[in-house]
Amino acid sequence: MSQKPAWLRSHGRPWRRLSQRPIYDNPWISVTEHQVIAPTGKPAVYGVVSFKNYAMAVLPLFDDGATVLVGQHRFAHADYSWEIPEGGGPLDQDPLESAKRELREEAGLEAACWLPVMRVQLSNAVTDEIAIGYIATGLSPVPTDPDETEDLALVRVPFREALAAALDGKLPDVLTVAMLLRAYHMAREGTLPATLARAMLK
Repeated sequence: MSQKPAWLRSHGRPWRRLSQRPIYDNPWISVTEHQVIAPTGKPAVYGVVSFKNYAMAVLPLFDDGATVLVGQHRFAHADYSWEIPEGGGPLDQDPLESAKRELREEAGLEAACWLPVMRVQLSNAVTDEIAIGYIATGLSPVPTDPDETEDLALVRVPFREALAAALDGKLPDVLTVAMLLRAYHMAREGTLPATLARAMLK
């Protein structure tokens, strides 16, 4: 593994945790209050939301360059969201198996090829949530099996159309935006199969 460039190295002192107490817990998240010393040396109180699952994101790409978006009502923002297939994967489970499950359950698809392309921190000021993203190709249909709380709609969209909608703010889900941009960059840089890249970019 190559050494980090100098500008990527950390500086100063890290946060120091003095004590903590649980505030809230359910099957998906917990909230903990920490008494801490900040990097500046000042005492502070910090609340952290800890997630019990990885956030999983799958960008399915058909041979013709199209993808699939999932539509659903999202509770936290009280709005309707079109996004790539997403869900949660237990921290003690292989993320790829979770991604395969989400693609089957939400989009009714299986993939012959899986490419891990992203591991990122979501809202890292107040949560420890990690998102893992895959590009899925070689797609074939299977029955959907959504969660009992999910009322989902599916639409097949040309890749460039989905990307344009994301860049125009019409797909505000951050994992959808990030995965579409990652795939676009890979297509432009030649790190996806040439025939697929051409179909995506046309």
